[in-house]
Amino acid sequence: MNEPTRRAAPIDPTASAAPHLRAVVLGTGLAGLLAAAVLAEHGASVTLVDRDRLPSTPAARKGIPQARHAHLLWSGGARVIESLLPGTTDRWIAAGARRISLPTGLVALSAKGWLPRWPEMQYLMACTRDLLDWVVREQVLARPGVTLRDGADGLGLLGDARRVTGVRVRDTEAADGVAHLAADLVVDATGRGSQAPHWLCELGLPAVREERVDSGLAYATRLFRAPAGSENFPVVSVQPKAGLDRPAQGATLVPIEDGRWLITASGTRGGEPPTDADGFEGFCRQLDHPVLADLIAGVEPITDVFVSHSTVNRRRRFEQLPRWPDGFVAAGDSVATFNPVYGQGMSVAALGAEALRQELAHGGLADPGFARRAQRALARTADNAWDLATGQDIRYPGAIGDQPPVAARLLRGYFDRLTRAATGRPAVARAMIDVMTLSAPLDALLRPAVALAVLRGPGAAPLPGPPFTQAERELYRAPR
Repeated sequence: MNEPTRRAAPIDPTASAAPHLRAVVLGTGLAGLLAAAVLAEHGASVTLVDRDRLPSTPAARKGIPQARHAHLLWSGGARVIESLLPGTTDRWIAAGARRISLPTGLVALSAKGWLPRWPEMQYLMACTRDLLDWVVREQVLARPGVTLRDGADGLGLLGDARRVTGVRVRDTEAADGVAHLAADLVVDATGRGSQAPHWLCELGLPAVREERVDSGLAYATRLFRAPAGSENFPVVSVQPKAGLDRPAQGATLVPIEDGRWLITASGTRGGEPPTDADGFEGFCRQLDHPVLADLIAGVEPITDVFVSHSTVNRRRRFEQLPRWPDGFVAAGDSVATFNPVYGQGMSVAALGAEALRQELAHGGLADPGFARRAQRALARTADNAWDLATGQDIRYPGAIGDQPPVAARLLRGYFDRLTRAATGRPAVARAMIDVMTLSAPLDALLRPAVALAVLRGPGAAPLPGPPFTQAERELYRAPR
């Protein structure tokens, strides 16, 4: 995992074109890295461009401000990454990440009760975002044909409304501070702040329609030194409740590398978590159960409280433009961003890379219309996550955005009942976890066997408290 980072030499825009296909990927978050891996797999030479100077270790960087908060890579996304970059899961684990079985390794209070810890149905990868990205980045940069041009920032697209032929970047290494990078395909993976809609308008294309749902959620995160003996401790979550006349509040503990616990607390408008260290434990204690406050009572905090309000669900409908230029694709958070409380963004990025891979296999980068087909395929990979996130977020008091269709609103009662049934019926829990981890489509919740179990209800008395094992309970109650 310690191969030297290879950086691209300055590119002369007047040089003759190489005989093979060239791609430029803007952004080295997970979406950009996986897109680069897919393109390199299909024989393209790929230049990764990022405004940050990328660290050679699992360290924080300015371009991913959300990295300080809890990040859960669901099994639906992890499997795709493993297929694109074999051995990634073992590398994550060797670097300190944990593969946590679901629901076996989860102690969760849902809106309808505690979820039993049945044998594994799915899983998640638990670590910091810095570690997760670094392991992937080192593998991608080690691939033949992939080079890195960091410290550079995209300024606009080259070409016209019919075809994008490259990208202009601000780069201090260029003679006049601007470089023109020629490409057969430009992939924009610059994230929430993407300028792609503006760039397309500059080429003469219509404005891109945008959808937004804002629950008003705020985040606060703090790191703690995990107590001795907690190496296999579960993820612990007190989940917020929607549909009430009060702010929704919750928090999640994620065991991460280097013997640390990361706790992210969240609250909607009027119930935001405090920004000061003294109020953090108090916020956790007044949740629907004080389990998280009890766990950190007396445990050593090792950071201040980090706060974020970047939780708006936003979707850019690139796929609906009446015209689309060959040679350009938008991916990852440039297309759709989700409230981070659901942990879907990284898995959707992985599913998008798999969609790109499938489109390349069907036609090829040089095929006319490839970019439009790929853009539509990428849009479809966001559908499930978008419906899950916005269907929940619009229910919070003060939420801003369009109400879902009548049919979706009518299903709310069913989904509430499903959440309750999942506390006692493994088949319902499996369907719910499959969908939550983006391992199955949303309609899996409506299959006849699941619907029948939902109508029958949980079939068991609710758990009276958090379902810790005896060893975990001793740690939970141990004096600090």
